[in-house]
Amino acid sequence: MAKRWYVVHAYSGFEKQVMRTLKERVALDGMEDRFGEILVPTEEVVEMREGKKRKSERKFYPGYVLVQMEMDDATWHLVKNTPRVLGFIGGTKDKPAPITEKEAEAILRRVESGADKPKPKTLFEPGEVVRVVEGPFADFNGVVEEVDYDKSRVKVAVLIFGRSTPVELEFGQVEKD
Repeated sequence: MAKRWYVVHAYSGFEKQVMRTLKERVALDGMEDRFGEILVPTEEVVEMREGKKRKSERKFYPGYVLVQMEMDDATWHLVKNTPRVLGFIGGTKDKPAPITEKEAEAILRRVESGADKPKPKTLFEPGEVVRVVEGPFADFNGVVEEVDYDKSRVKVAVLIFGRSTPVELEFGQVEKD
């Protein structure tokens, strides 16, 4: 039987613990041949705290764990009886449905691209009003014109002596108003 991806609903905030417990239980019961990967889909995000860049993880789907497994009575019971697991998503209560290969690939691709380059925790949109918090234009308000996530820079139109002047700043130099 081929392994398919299933979505397991876990208590929110306990996804990593459920993942660890599932891996331990699979090893204890000697079912490694019936299980593949068990993961919590996350991406790395960068946020500014106290003027320093801090990296943290953000879950794509809070409350869910992805499990690659062969579905039969034994594997179903192992997952279902794991502490802090609420059940499977999709299908019926007794016969869960796997997600499609296409969906699984999209999630795995997003996990891998998220590991390559961290995303900013704060997202800016053109037309949004922001306040400059550091640099020569500190305490000025401005309107976001362009956002460059690759370079972590934002172009802001700031009113200087009554004239709108475009200024390019780093994400850490501005905050949402």
